Amino acid sequence: MRFAIDAHAIGQHLTGNEVYIRNLLECFSALGDPACFIAYISVPHAGLARPVETRLVSRNPFVRLGWQLTSYLRRDRPHLLHVQYTAPLACPVPVVVSVHDVSFLEHPEFFTASRACQLRHTVKRTIAQSARVLTPSEFSRAAIERHYPGARGKTMVVPNAVSSSFRPIQRDQARERVAGRFGIRGPFLLNVGDLQPRKNQLGLIRAFEELIRHHPRLEHHLVLVGQNKLDAPAVRQAAQQSFVSGRIHFTGYVEEEDLRLLYSACEVFVFPSYYEGFGIPILEAMACGCAVACSNTSAMPEVADGAAIFFDPHSTGEMMRAMRDLALIGELRARMRRLGQSRAARFSWEQAARQTLEIYYEVAGAGRDSASIEQPARAART
Repeated sequence: MRFAIDAHAIGQHLTGNEVYIRNLLECFSALGDPACFIAYISVPHAGLARPVETRLVSRNPFVRLGWQLTSYLRRDRPHLLHVQYTAPLACPVPVVVSVHDVSFLEHPEFFTASRACQLRHTVKRTIAQSARVLTPSEFSRAAIERHYPGARGKTMVVPNAVSSSFRPIQRDQARERVAGRFGIRGPFLLNVGDLQPRKNQLGLIRAFEELIRHHPRLEHHLVLVGQNKLDAPAVRQAAQQSFVSGRIHFTGYVEEEDLRLLYSACEVFVFPSYYEGFGIPILEAMACGCAVACSNTSAMPEVADGAAIFFDPHSTGEMMRAMRDLALIGELRARMRRLGQSRAARFSWEQAARQTLEIYYEVAGAGRDSASIEQPARAART
């Protein structure tokens, strides 16, 4: 069997999409499955382990999806292609598509008009032609099937997970290294997510201001980790104009090693997003021993279950009280840390990879005689 994966997100700091496809590919390799895996990547030397073969494709989506992937697929002749959200215009093999959420339909205000329009058209086309639709939560499955009736019966939930590299570092050691690496000293609250409207950093800054206003003896800082996206100017301006501006820090994008340090060093992880199809940072934080406070909307209660303090992301007061309780009540914080680590341990990328492979084999075997397909010589790795 030959399975092809559009892995252009790897190496491009595309956050959740990159985490998802990289972990699947790494686990495919570790499982020792006899299938041949072909990854179409846009960044040379993406660091994928053998036996994954790689082909270099353009970062330009019009080139990649317009003709380049189609050309590769006709040459490589895989049994299927796995994509995230969008398949190439002409796809000569069956498609498995991962749709993590449909926020572009339910909350188009979180996107530029052109991006929302593009996703509406390309995702609709891809789901219509797909053999299977994968999604990480029951929340997203229901939303997909509500908006795309044709997806009913072929949408399957394969939960995301957390990489085994996310594990606790001794807290004092982590704090010392964070102080040296980022210049952040003292206790801090942590948020991870690109600076975009959906992630609600503006609401978080307001709640942090209220926390310090009502509890002026607190010494906590607020650390925001994430790339500058659509909402970055507004978020940074709000931080600069805040009466606690000296306590609000922006790190930009950080690599996994530094992210693990920040998770291990923080007092509380706060995730005030308005909408998530899953919420991988919640599990990453829990796996590193963080006490988590997060929104009570979309898929986040499904992911965190009883291992987080929930709040309405539209309510500054609720968010502030959740942060306050975890920051001030040591016993509560310790309890949520224990519950969080237990919760995160229930999610495994290896299990996600096994489920995904089962779906690949099911699709590849449906109406296709693999023995009759001529297998081309393997192309050289890029």
